[in-house]
Amino acid sequence: MELRALTVLDSLQPQLTGFLQTVCSGFMPLEEEAAVFIEIAPGIAINQLTDVALKATTCRPGMQIVERAYGMLELHNSDKGQVEAAVDTILSKMGVKREDRIKPRIVSSQIITGIDGHQSQLINRMRHGDMIMTGQTLYILEVFPAAYAALAANEAEKAAKVHLMEVITFGAFGRMWLGGTEAEIKAAVDAAEGALKKVSGREAKS
Repeated sequence: MELRALTVLDSLQPQLTGFLQTVCSGFMPLEEEAAVFIEIAPGIAINQLTDVALKATTCRPGMQIVERAYGMLELHNSDKGQVEAAVDTILSKMGVKREDRIKPRIVSSQIITGIDGHQSQLINRMRHGDMIMTGQTLYILEVFPAAYAALAANEAEKAAKVHLMEVITFGAFGRMWLGGTEAEIKAAVDAAEGALKKVSGREAKS
């Protein structure tokens, strides 16, 4: 098994929590709970990791995604110690360390100011979270590996009163859409991208 991404969120922010409650197929997280997002390869092996984590801790699974190439697991608990214990159990099962994860790479970072109403309509039709309004600033982030989009979203929300519209934490790339004023988006971008750059790990194989 290959550890691709691992990120622990110390306190789930309100909008990200609500978003996860909308899209998760498992147990819904609550605000301020701790959570972990883990991505591995091959995807089917995520079932084994879910098994050992749930048997060793009181964590609850919100999302388990099994794709052809990658698997993603989200676990949460009001006790961060339980989340950390789940991480340790999973890493032991895999025979790897935290530093074996892939260091996040920002693939694309786009800011569009004064968004047109027709474009905001397109975005609002596809989002699972909040909405964006005509004239606001739009921020789109694309990150590799995908699970790190959760970290970016949580840190962005801590830093500014932005509208979290969509977060994709699995697949080839992770993506996040935010809306707000130019000042709010600037603060969110600095926080999200700054957090990603602080994550240690190995360089991805080309």
